Amino acid sequence: MKTFLLTIFLLVSPKILFAQPPGMPQAPSQAPIDGGIAVLSIAGAGYALKKLKSKK
Repeated sequence: MKTFLLTIFLLVSPKILFAQPPGMPQAPSQAPIDGGIAVLSIAGAGYALKKLKSKK
């Protein structure tokens, strides 16, 4: 009896856990890509150059 209940639970639980909510989801709000990525890129390049020069 325990095996039967465990089998039923394992067959039904993914359907419950992965169920989609009713209706279509709304479009996500888009985040603008601004100068932050450029600043981080320049800082990373500067750090890499510093590390390369310190190895020599």
